[in-house]
Amino acid sequence: MAFTVREFQDLVQLLRERADWREELRQTLLSDDFLALPGIVRELAEAQRGSEQRLTSLEAAVQELAEAQRRTEVEVRRLTNRVASLDGRMLEFEVARKAFSYFGRLLRRVEVINPNDIEDLLEARLPAEYLADILRLDLFVHGRLRRGLMEGKEPEMWLAVEVSVVVDREDVERVARRASLMRQGELQVLPVAVGENVTEGARSMAKEQGVILMRDGSMAFVNEALQRLTSPDSDNRNAAKQ
Repeated sequence: MAFTVREFQDLVQLLRERADWREELRQTLLSDDFLALPGIVRELAEAQRGSEQRLTSLEAAVQELAEAQRRTEVEVRRLTNRVASLDGRMLEFEVARKAFSYFGRLLRRVEVINPNDIEDLLEARLPAEYLADILRLDLFVHGRLRRGLMEGKEPEMWLAVEVSVVVDREDVERVARRASLMRQGELQVLPVAVGENVTEGARSMAKEQGVILMRDGSMAFVNEALQRLTSPDSDNRNAAKQ
């Protein structure tokens, strides 16, 4: 049966006017699967929105976890530093308490001296900035050098002592500098660094600078320290660097 353009236009007009006819025609022309597509698309869109919300929540949770991790790391570092500081203080206390055990091989009549006494002794001999640096030493030890260490002599001797759980190059540099400043106050002084561990850099610098290292009952670079003490130019070189 022929279907003219005019009749088609009339059909279109009728479908526009009759929604029920339009729905029935749609049901007739389209498959069930095709008709279900709008609903499926809506469900997919809703699922996508749900996924986006969950992803946003997950990102927020990850951010919170990262912040918590950073706070934990900061706290761990703080606690680690506090423990290291406490370890250092405990070691310093032990060295002071057992001064003869640590320094008796170097000195007779070992005595730990109060920093106030050092200040009284040196304040008229040295500039204030030198004295301030010297007074930051961990320990001042006084006695007489044991016989056999310096050509049969037993001179009065001071030990400038730095104590650290891990002795590093900075510890060695500090104690060498401060011992040199004390010598400028007309004292005979040996620099000593005491620790539970010593870095390789510290060992190398201690040998070069003539700093005695003490660790686990062992003692190193005593001869180097004595040679530097008796060298007439050693403190002049140090003073030039300061």
